[in-house]
Amino acid sequence: MIDFMLQFSPVMQALIATLFTWGVTAAGASLVFFTRTINPKVLDSMLGFAAGVMIAASFWSLLAPGIEMAEQLGHISWLTAAIGFMGGGIFMRLTDKFLPHLHPGLSIDKSEGIKTSWQRSTLLVLAITLHNIPEGLAVGVAFGAVAADLPSATIGGAIALAIGIGIQNFPEGTAVSVPLRREGMSKGKSFFLGQASGIVEPVAGVIGALFVLKMQNILPYALCFAAGAMIFVVVEELIPESQKNFNNIDMVTMATMTGFTVMMILDVALG
Repeated sequence: MIDFMLQFSPVMQALIATLFTWGVTAAGASLVFFTRTINPKVLDSMLGFAAGVMIAASFWSLLAPGIEMAEQLGHISWLTAAIGFMGGGIFMRLTDKFLPHLHPGLSIDKSEGIKTSWQRSTLLVLAITLHNIPEGLAVGVAFGAVAADLPSATIGGAIALAIGIGIQNFPEGTAVSVPLRREGMSKGKSFFLGQASGIVEPVAGVIGALFVLKMQNILPYALCFAAGAMIFVVVEELIPESQKNFNNIDMVTMATMTGFTVMMILDVALG
């Protein structure tokens, strides 16, 4: 896989990787063709697993390499990490505040962001799309960083990040399509909207790669920014959504730890 990816430019690598992550989102959404419902314990565990993957990816694939790069470039590493990390969180907070969206399982009167007359289905898709912006950005920045030829940025690490993001995208596609199907929407439309939530990832991935290629001096900030944005999504959305049912908290916690372990293994083995 590494040899295959090395044939392409960093931007093309980012595009291929994020097309893969989008494809896994579509695979998760495709469950709607086989079932109208999904066991809440299963969905909660899947979301918990996704949270664990994102937490591990934020550190192993983004924050730690960002700190190493800052040191190699002569920056004040702790300051670079703090500025980038908090910048990512603030960016997501502002996006969350203004972008209209609705979390799965909630009534339309619980929608967040600027109030609109948009349909429930549109608001649900936007909620998952909000997750996918930092994920696509993170993959793009990771592949763009490889071009800087710094020891802390490796093609294997970028691929590991893409695989991890792809794995955790599966439940996100399911979390959109299955509730829409349960509410009476057709299988085809439910699938279409579920997979559409991931279309932003290739866009964000290419933008992220192009951005850091043009301005390599901000690479450490960009990596830490992506980490902060992902942690915001985990803490603000994935963990609360996965632990709504108090009876499932222990199981979800173990699923989160499993997700973290899987992503850590991927990064260490490939990176």
